[in-house]
Amino acid sequence: MKTLENYNFQNKKALIRVDFNVPLDAEKNITDDTRIRAALPTIQHVINNGGSAIIMSHLGRPKNGPENDFSLIHLVSHLEKLSKVKVHFSEDCIGEKAKLKCNLMKPGEITLLENVRFHKEETKGDLSFAKKLASLGDCYINDAFGTAHRAHASTTVIARNFSEDKMFGFLMEGEIKSLEKVLNSDKKPLTAIIGGAKVSSKLPIIENLINKVDNLIIGGGMAYTFIKANGGNIGKSLVENDFLNTATSIQELAKNKKVNLYLPIDTATADAFDNNATKSVVNIENIPAGLMGLDIGEKSEKLFSDVIENSKLILWNGPMGVFEFSNFENGTKSAANAIVKATQKGAFSLIGGGDSVAAINKFNLSKEVSYVSTGGGAMLEYLEGKTLPGIHAILN
Repeated sequence: MKTLENYNFQNKKALIRVDFNVPLDAEKNITDDTRIRAALPTIQHVINNGGSAIIMSHLGRPKNGPENDFSLIHLVSHLEKLSKVKVHFSEDCIGEKAKLKCNLMKPGEITLLENVRFHKEETKGDLSFAKKLASLGDCYINDAFGTAHRAHASTTVIARNFSEDKMFGFLMEGEIKSLEKVLNSDKKPLTAIIGGAKVSSKLPIIENLINKVDNLIIGGGMAYTFIKANGGNIGKSLVENDFLNTATSIQELAKNKKVNLYLPIDTATADAFDNNATKSVVNIENIPAGLMGLDIGEKSEKLFSDVIENSKLILWNGPMGVFEFSNFENGTKSAANAIVKATQKGAFSLIGGGDSVAAINKFNLSKEVSYVSTGGGAMLEYLEGKTLPGIHAILN
């Protein structure tokens, strides 16, 4: 397979699919440029090695063709600032104007195409639309891990037009290597920390990981479903009654697989879903009727931290509580700090999923862990053992 490192970009126009689906404020200023920065190494490698970069992306979910709110023109000046290169903008991603703009490019230049989702054919994976996009470049690079689980025209179908000249960007490569390191390494012990609100949303991941991990830590709102399944009183805490039997089955499966499954033993409760609610810490199996658990307690923090700090491989997906509330962030912060300590001792740590990434960023610890994934849905599907169309298209 061709890679960025062994491909000759001299005088080549590289079509690069990136994930520039960044948040914008009311004035159309970028409020978080993480995704743009993540794609820069690939873009710069192309232009520093004699090629030109034609950049494709989506932004938001436009319903009826072009909408100013979702135009990539709002990203041009920031991309210029970050890349230190003049960025040309094409008002469409296909058609004669786009073709002319790309044909006139010289080595070392960047052209940003307009939002590919302004054409409904993009999300439909239309062959003809993909061919029109492909005609703009000499090679194709997929560096959009966040959309690798979508069989869209610019993420998957387009690759059919480049039998040899297709490859992963540095970001995609890093994501795949990090996930493979966690899923298929012989380093032990491997600990997965799974949190978040619902068992139902994490069930496929747990079922796949239970065949690989040594330790499985369950936190967040989903923990109360497990506690209730075990006969505990959970007060007004979040629960999925339809998944009580599932929670029991997961615990039995963990026991059969000799996986250590850890549940919280105490919880920080509130009398309302509010940061300023009256807070108390109680045994998680005996939550009073009028209270709801919003975080793990100190005993659980210590239990989980001890397991995490003694791990060699760590996967974190999902917070331990409502970390958005400053009064109920301690459990999530404690898990994050334990991951950092393990990483400092030589463990490989992978953080993924929107809330975990938001948490690690909130506590300013993203540079203290091994890898922070950019792909929420894509990472989850990879962890579930699914084949991602965007990855398959490059490998085959």
